[in-house]
Amino acid sequence: MIDANPNQLETVTRILAVHVPDCEVRAFGSRVTWTAKDYSDLDLVVVGERALDLGTLSRLKEAFEESDLPFRVEVLDWHAIGSAFRKVIEKRYEVVQKGKKKSLGMADEWPTLPLREANVSLIDCDHRTPPASEAGYPYVAIPQLRGGRVDLSTVRRITREHLVEWTRKAKPSANDVILSRRCNPGETAVVPLNLEFALGQNLVLLRADGTKVYPPFLRWLVRGPEWWEQIGKFLNVGAVFDSLKCADVPNFELRIPPLTEQRAIAHILGTLDDRIELNRQMNETLEGIARALFKSWFVDFDPVRYKAEGRYAGLPKSIADLFPSSFVDSELGEIPKEWEVCALYDCAKYINGSAFRNEDFSTGKFGLPVIKIGELKDGITSQTKFTEAILEPKYRITSGDILFSWSGSPDTSIDTFVWTGVDGWLNQHIFKMQFKRPEEKSFVYFLLRHLKPVFIEIARNKQTTGLGHVTAQDLKQLKTVVPPNAVLRAFKGIAEPLFLKAYTNGCESHTLIALRDMLLSKLVSGKFPVKNAMRFLQGVVA
Repeated sequence: MIDANPNQLETVTRILAVHVPDCEVRAFGSRVTWTAKDYSDLDLVVVGERALDLGTLSRLKEAFEESDLPFRVEVLDWHAIGSAFRKVIEKRYEVVQKGKKKSLGMADEWPTLPLREANVSLIDCDHRTPPASEAGYPYVAIPQLRGGRVDLSTVRRITREHLVEWTRKAKPSANDVILSRRCNPGETAVVPLNLEFALGQNLVLLRADGTKVYPPFLRWLVRGPEWWEQIGKFLNVGAVFDSLKCADVPNFELRIPPLTEQRAIAHILGTLDDRIELNRQMNETLEGIARALFKSWFVDFDPVRYKAEGRYAGLPKSIADLFPSSFVDSELGEIPKEWEVCALYDCAKYINGSAFRNEDFSTGKFGLPVIKIGELKDGITSQTKFTEAILEPKYRITSGDILFSWSGSPDTSIDTFVWTGVDGWLNQHIFKMQFKRPEEKSFVYFLLRHLKPVFIEIARNKQTTGLGHVTAQDLKQLKTVVPPNAVLRAFKGIAEPLFLKAYTNGCESHTLIALRDMLLSKLVSGKFPVKNAMRFLQGVVA
């Protein structure tokens, strides 16, 4: 029951039927709990399949303002409010208007089952942390869950003895899914073939026995829209971290396709994901080659040393002639003759991103995306904020820009990136790099990549509550050796083709990720026939 008379409720439902006829609308707050005053607002939230566009929401609010209702009607969009507020609403609400259920086609015939009844088991981790080792086996923690895969680039290592001890309770197997219960609850990653590792705290394994869920399909089932609805339903909101309870996860209810459909969906999405992973591996190789060249020329000064010792440097004469044959003393020690020492800050122009407030973000995906550290790592996702604000041009980033993330967790956030996504607005805590001359771009990019361990150590020494930073003042204090322009141009001539190939691969992966995620949403919800997706896939990866 809602605290309003029949005529008032009739006015409310008539307005809703005109402007949001297909959406469920819920009333909550004081007029549902019957604690309202005569002048209290009527609080409504529109629960549609997707976010309301600004025009619809504006017209709906305007209709209520122009009505003869004696109280104000506050209208919210379910997709524009946070999980904590959703849980408050779900505790007590009344449905003012029922949504019109649309046919899901073949998905209407798929059973909706709790994970427990789908024979997907949950295996909890060992609630201790083993000591780190300089070498050994990976100890996979929450930061290693990246884009549905396990990223070992910053993983801690443990001994064989501790691996055995920490896998007695939870021993990961291929096609298991690692689920984060805390910090970023709901995020998952698939366990790859032939990887021995131990599971970190606040992580659990999900394992399908194959009777109702095809094990390679499980990784996609737990990334679809219904999965995130269940996360929102069972999420426990905490003062510091939101979390999921182990006892709740087996009760997550998801639509389960037939096994034949599951195999086809796993093949389609897995093929795209394998192509994305191949591009990543290729880029790792390409960058490794360029970084080795950078170190040889600008850190070890090999061409100069070889010439000083009268040895062949392995370079064409036109390039070898650009290097001197002797060293001079400097504040950094011996450096090649006629090369200079300068502050890292003077090697480029560093433009810090803009500081955004909550009111700057649009309620839907309108305007341009706001590029934070999360977007640098994972691209544009469902968690990305958008804004219709118009900022100074210096804050706008485009594909190909070099970005330096200078604040966050030292081991996982301090890094240098090449942006391969759509245009967006840069958030604070990230520098956009601008260069006076084209030959500086490749040199400075690989210089920043080479100095990553130095940046991490600087940030770690300033670390508070898990976060650290590298400031402009730090960049002014850091000194580096800069060669003459002719040497920079020679390096650009060799490194730039590698850089551009990696950039092209990155752009392709960005497109494939968007395609994969679109198909993921459509396929696991039964909104896109598998046979159509198969034909589509052949055209994409042929």
